[in-house]
Amino acid sequence: MKTYRIAPFWRLFSVACVLAASGVRAHAGLPETSNVTLRRGHPEDFFVGTTFGAVVSRDSGQTWRWVCPEAMGYGGWKPDSFVWRESGELLAATGNALLRSGDGACTWSTHPYFKDTWVTALAVHPTDDRVFYAATGRSTAPSNGLYRSDDGGETWRALPLQRQNTLFSAVRVSTADPRRIYASAQEPTRMLLFRSDDAGETWEELPQTFPTLVRPYDFVLATTSPVSAEGVWARVSAQGFTYILRSDDGGRTFVSLNEGGLNDAFVNMDLSADGGTAWVGTYNTFFRSQAGAPFVPLSLPSGNACVLRRGEVLYGCGSPWVHDWSLARSLDEGTTWEPIYSLEQTRGAYRCPAGTPVHELCPSRWPQLAQLILAPLDPDGEMDAGTPDAGTPPPAPDAGPGVDEPPPSKPSSSGCGAMSGNAVPAALLLLTLSLLRRGRRRVDPQP
Repeated sequence: MKTYRIAPFWRLFSVACVLAASGVRAHAGLPETSNVTLRRGHPEDFFVGTTFGAVVSRDSGQTWRWVCPEAMGYGGWKPDSFVWRESGELLAATGNALLRSGDGACTWSTHPYFKDTWVTALAVHPTDDRVFYAATGRSTAPSNGLYRSDDGGETWRALPLQRQNTLFSAVRVSTADPRRIYASAQEPTRMLLFRSDDAGETWEELPQTFPTLVRPYDFVLATTSPVSAEGVWARVSAQGFTYILRSDDGGRTFVSLNEGGLNDAFVNMDLSADGGTAWVGTYNTFFRSQAGAPFVPLSLPSGNACVLRRGEVLYGCGSPWVHDWSLARSLDEGTTWEPIYSLEQTRGAYRCPAGTPVHELCPSRWPQLAQLILAPLDPDGEMDAGTPDAGTPPPAPDAGPGVDEPPPSKPSSSGCGAMSGNAVPAALLLLTLSLLRRGRRRVDPQP
């Protein structure tokens, strides 16, 4: 029997009330998580990108605080992933700029080296987080190419791979052999993969054609095999479907693991430590492939999905408008999930020293966001006091098997009743359309 999972009506109604009463809008639709990053060497530190900035936990998910997008300065170019170095610096490619924070998310800047082009992708060395690779892809730039930093992103140099009329979309460092670098690119009439066997000093060009697909486009690298430098994964689109591709010969040939394609927008993917299991997150569904079998949808996460594997733990983004959490972890390859974070657990603005952008910009914006995500306005009884969250905190207590979350308070029956005019119907219409597009998803039994 087919069943459907939708968000509780009272929750959706609450958001409609807030949207209608105050004109609040999430920065990119309904507020949701979009990616998750763990600080290298500090598994208690979480940085979670969202449609409304980011949320940070420095204590294994016990408490979460908000970094507003205005303080990060990325405008309409939202990063799809971050790198959090062991020393505390955060870096991200926004598609427009290279975004950096040297003080644990309190102060952000764009790197001036890339002021004349767009940074479309960023990759870090698997064992030395001082080594980064960046790709650029601005159509009006004289040329685009690959760049390397050996000091944690402070300074950069151009690698020999520089091309005119070429837009680079992704770069990946092989976790099996860090001297093997892959980069994907698009030219007006060709899709390309480049590979280097000497850490980017020389490159081999590998044009990609997919004769069985009708007008394929948007070929982009996704990840590399953890056990073989010859293993690389990518995705390509055709007629509105996404095809997940695997190569076992260093990108010379690819095979698709889903013959009919995925009818959804690709977010990201990751692999198990032995490379035998692959996960793909899309805007609406979480997919898994085991032992080379085709990808199959899992029942959770639903409505929103991103994926990150660290050791034996799998992390996934979820949508609180479809189920009850925004970030969870799995110890059984995605079959079951333990919630870590839900939007209403956010405890205000991230605490930063006076004078930093987060300290100056985010607290005044928090009350509006708190209404939207149904979070307590001032859970600590102090809007901006206490020990700063940034920096290296003392060792955190064991978070245990998940976080017990009290349900958020339901709105009073008079909350929207005092509104006049067409504000409520308009907001409810917006919410209904969003749900029809994203929230109502079939949940079939798990394989």
